Amino acid sequence: MTGTADTEAFEFSSIYKLDTVVVPTNRPMIRKDLPDLVYMTEAEKIQAIIEDIKERTAKGQPVLVGTISIEKSELVSNELTKAGIKHNVLNAKFHANEAAIVAQAGYPAAVTIATNMAGRGTDIVLGGSWQAEVAALENPTVEQIEKIKADWQVRHDAVLEAGGLHIIGTERHESRRIDNQLRGRSGRQGDAGSSRFYLSMEDALMRIFASDRVSGMMR
Repeated sequence: MTGTADTEAFEFSSIYKLDTVVVPTNRPMIRKDLPDLVYMTEAEKIQAIIEDIKERTAKGQPVLVGTISIEKSELVSNELTKAGIKHNVLNAKFHANEAAIVAQAGYPAAVTIATNMAGRGTDIVLGGSWQAEVAALENPTVEQIEKIKADWQVRHDAVLEAGGLHIIGTERHESRRIDNQLRGRSGRQGDAGSSRFYLSMEDALMRIFASDRVSGMMR
């Protein structure tokens, strides 16, 4: 079972002779998938992403930035650092910290950069993981656990009010399934959420498929 098999239904049928069945979601999906934004240069695109992050975090919305490679994640991280935006990076270089980073990714105004393969199969809990906080304590008391749960509920409600987890894709992947997996990190179990992909004419995929005519129109 997977959340993104439907886009590959033809391959499953023709190659493996397997049918693909779409199972209805447990709750209505209310995530807002916003239209792509396209820029001429990568620098302009990155600047637009930084501005989006600033706007989202200003109202307490957590942001997950998805990149296609470690190099791209480090590029975005460097620009966020220049802009004075606190963030965490989740990629193969920081694999040992994956659980801790994912546990914090849903905190109000948290910013997390991740490659498409990083953190897969792990839910980002809005408001953060109260279980992780409890696990960090040595012999926690019932009172401590109840206090942590109460604090989490306040954060959870605040994040929902702000719009839920916002997903930013820094470019399109050649496989639509990978893009859908990134978007699917938000809006789980009927929670609020949003997503948007940012593209530039300098992206590898755009250089392959976008004609010079498109670039001319944008100029």
